[in-house]
Amino acid sequence: MNARQPHSAEPGQSLTGPVVFPASALDQLLDAVKRRGFRLIGPVVRDGAICYDDIASAADLPRGWTDDQDAASYRLRKRDDDALFGYNVGPDSWKKYLFPPHARLLPAERPPDEPYAFLGVRSCELAAIAIQDRVFLGGRHKDLHYEARREGALIVAVNCGEAGGTCFCASMDAGPCATDGFDIVLTELLGEPGHRFLAEAGTSRGAEILGEVETSPAGAEDISAAHAASENAIASMGRVMPELDLHELLAENYSHPRWDDVAARCLTCGNCTMVCPTCFCFSVEDISGLTSSETGGDAERHRSWDSCFTMDHSYLHGGPVRTSGRSRYRQWMTHKLGTWYDQFGTSGCVGCGRCITWCPAAIDITEEVAAIAAEP
Repeated sequence: MNARQPHSAEPGQSLTGPVVFPASALDQLLDAVKRRGFRLIGPVVRDGAICYDDIASAADLPRGWTDDQDAASYRLRKRDDDALFGYNVGPDSWKKYLFPPHARLLPAERPPDEPYAFLGVRSCELAAIAIQDRVFLGGRHKDLHYEARREGALIVAVNCGEAGGTCFCASMDAGPCATDGFDIVLTELLGEPGHRFLAEAGTSRGAEILGEVETSPAGAEDISAAHAASENAIASMGRVMPELDLHELLAENYSHPRWDDVAARCLTCGNCTMVCPTCFCFSVEDISGLTSSETGGDAERHRSWDSCFTMDHSYLHGGPVRTSGRSRYRQWMTHKLGTWYDQFGTSGCVGCGRCITWCPAAIDITEEVAAIAAEP
């Protein structure tokens, strides 16, 4: 059940054929998006990391910056070029906009006044958004709060030209080249004949927006350069998930001694779940005794992100079920890589590597799987 072949390194499917425009014309695309009433969100440098925030123009993007990532290690570093998307994923995910860390359910918060436009969405993140769509919209009972934020969202994806030290999306069939789920996909090209973008439309509105940018048909050298960039990203993956049936492997090893080893290191802090783009656990709290002109009542219901690493997550009448760090880490990993298939038909992991980078104990999910597989 662990898909092995990466997406094609060829650019994604296009409605109108690939086109090229110079990097200096990126603002034409962004202006076309904003004219349609979208709230534009993209990558920015903030607090020593590349995060997602509101942007006004291409000048807000992390020009010339990249990140060096390894287990429990993240550092920004200047590049020797002016790449706008020459970084890998940071601590933020698009989940914080579609499924906010904290939201008021009752009285219900108003949906966003402007639909979102996400700029710089990587292939692994497209896969993560698709997973959350299945979680919140795919069943009989839709999450109306998620639906209000997701409805109409425009996605401008960016193919990866190089991978990070903790990336393993290729071994999870989630990248590094976007194939669907976007309105427009860009591939940043830095060599001769200059800094430019190869662009393709995945939807009719994406094609309409590209029609307002001064483009030219992509030549064979542009398509070849885009192909080479994606192949380079595949070849430079910092991690790889073992080629195994992970559902079966984990189901047969609930008592493996490796769980004790990882429990001795795990702080049960929940960082891995907070940065994960697919984790969806939440808690609900009713707050009474409040009176405000904003809510018009004296009671509110709030929803906040939760984690299977918290003691209360498994609380049933009389106490929590998973009291040890061993049981909580095992729950997280076996669900993410195994029983998620039983619920949603896919893995819950897209290989973005965030859980490795942002774990203060440097626990590596690919290393843990390999250790269990080595001595089942």
